[in-house]
Amino acid sequence: MTSTDSAGSSQLPARLAPSILSSDFSHLADEVSSVIAAGADWIHVDVMDGHFVPNLTIGAPVVKSLRSATDSFLDVHLMISDPAQFLDDFIAAGSDMVTFHIEAEPDPVKLLDKLHQAGRKGGVALRPGTAVESVLPFVPHCDMVLVMTVEPGFGGQSFMDEPLEKIAAIRAAGAADLEVQVDGGITTETLPRALAAGANVFVAGSAVFGGDDVPGNVAALRSAMAGGRATA
Repeated sequence: MTSTDSAGSSQLPARLAPSILSSDFSHLADEVSSVIAAGADWIHVDVMDGHFVPNLTIGAPVVKSLRSATDSFLDVHLMISDPAQFLDDFIAAGSDMVTFHIEAEPDPVKLLDKLHQAGRKGGVALRPGTAVESVLPFVPHCDMVLVMTVEPGFGGQSFMDEPLEKIAAIRAAGAADLEVQVDGGITTETLPRALAAGANVFVAGSAVFGGDDVPGNVAALRSAMAGGRATA
């Protein structure tokens, strides 16, 4: 892999990844279909174990069900204390990308290699308070780095601008095709700041699924991504 020149040099498309955690789970397949039809690029799946973060959400069986319902790119974010224990389950379930936290895994390269050997993409995530230096040695092995702009596992938080400062170093350490994702508090107001910092993948939950006009919400976020390029 070759390093990109700077945080702003990425020519990757800007991608919108709605988080299904904010969707209506009683109509999950329909919710996914609606956001993809409206112009979303990926589907973001938040997995929480009640240990690494205090909340408990969903597991591999839901990912498997989603895989049978959609051909869309399934972007799975593991907020769990032992990602190695469950990685095979999420691979078998049909995840396209699996991201785990650098704070939870002592051997990130081992997990990233397993994902690549299975034909999947892999990434690492870091909390807002985690120093960027902890992730830089592993960036060349990653397809994506996820920069959290809220503390994972807690709802209703405000977007933090400070973590965006990590993106320049991450881009400098990674390949030109490295995806940099921002997750937490993404709205039409905060998304342009993350885009300007060098991110190209934006996770949004309530900003997509809130209210009665999901297509309008997606359109508004895509408008905020005007500095990026639409995916092919």
